[in-house]
Amino acid sequence: MKTNRLFFIDAVRAFAILMMLQGHFIDTLLDPIYRDKSNMAYQIWSYFRGITAPTFFTISGLVFLYLLLRAKAKGDDNPRIKKGLYRGLLLIGIGYALRMNIFGVLKGNFHTYFYIVDVLQCIGLSIIILILCYVLLRKHLHILSILLLLLGCVCFLTEPFMKTIDFNHIPKFFANYLTKANGSVFTILPWFGFAAFGGFLATVFFTHIHRNRFRLITVLSFFISGFLLIECSSWFLMRLYYWTDIDMFKSSAYYNYLFTRFGNVLLLFGVFYAAEPYLKGSLIGKIGQKTLSIYVIHFIIIFGSFTGLGLKHFFLKSLNPTQAILGAIAFIIVVCLISFYYVKTNAFIYKNVRKLIRKIKN
Repeated sequence: MKTNRLFFIDAVRAFAILMMLQGHFIDTLLDPIYRDKSNMAYQIWSYFRGITAPTFFTISGLVFLYLLLRAKAKGDDNPRIKKGLYRGLLLIGIGYALRMNIFGVLKGNFHTYFYIVDVLQCIGLSIIILILCYVLLRKHLHILSILLLLLGCVCFLTEPFMKTIDFNHIPKFFANYLTKANGSVFTILPWFGFAAFGGFLATVFFTHIHRNRFRLITVLSFFISGFLLIECSSWFLMRLYYWTDIDMFKSSAYYNYLFTRFGNVLLLFGVFYAAEPYLKGSLIGKIGQKTLSIYVIHFIIIFGSFTGLGLKHFFLKSLNPTQAILGAIAFIIVVCLISFYYVKTNAFIYKNVRKLIRKIKN
């Protein structure tokens, strides 16, 4: 079977990481008095900020499982499985490390802020769950595809129910993956749902990418499915509630941001996949290959990882719109330059972490 490299993946990742850079900069430093929800510019900014994380999770699931399926087609998926498990654990480790204040630890202060679960931990755990699903069903690709689609739906539908559960009876370290009550930014439910949908898309790409007119059909499918999810998913959930009398559908319909945001992600995929012939070798594609490095660098600069001194410490919610916009542009340029000319690639992070682990073992 012919399997092609999906160049649009790097472009989508680049778009998402750039939206995250400006989103974190402006959200952290903009004075609250300028957050006018009736302002069109603020609405546009808020829209892109809202779909950044769903895009990250979905594209992570897509790219990882697609590469795993390509390795399987070559009869060499076991190294990819081991690499994926290592990468998942590494992302979890880096996620915790970025919230560590070395000076505080040296003084004997160990704040519970360290236990907060953020995007890296959830993506790392999502990759590990995808690997488990793959290992169980790698000989039955169609069943794997259906399972991931169902898991995505279940994660989204059970989100209102998960909010009602009290997790105080389990250790905070584990509870933080399931509830935001202790300050976690992301939880594995419902966010694994986006990674599961990404894995489902990976099975579709892998199975059908060699077919004629696949790009045209896929782009149209992205746009149509995205539009239907945005405009009709709440209506459909209410219909399911009326037919089945299951409150879960009603609760999801009343607070339906997950299916609509996934619809926005599909629209974004449609745009970039349609433009893929023009993205090969482009700058945006190269940025998409450095997302982890960029994430680590930006987190240190804004939130002051390890030292406690970042832009947040000096300019928290103090900038006006002009300062925030110009600052965000400068911030994006600086972070990307550091990534391109010093960190080079995501492999830089993985390589140096491996060296550190080997030194600790020795």
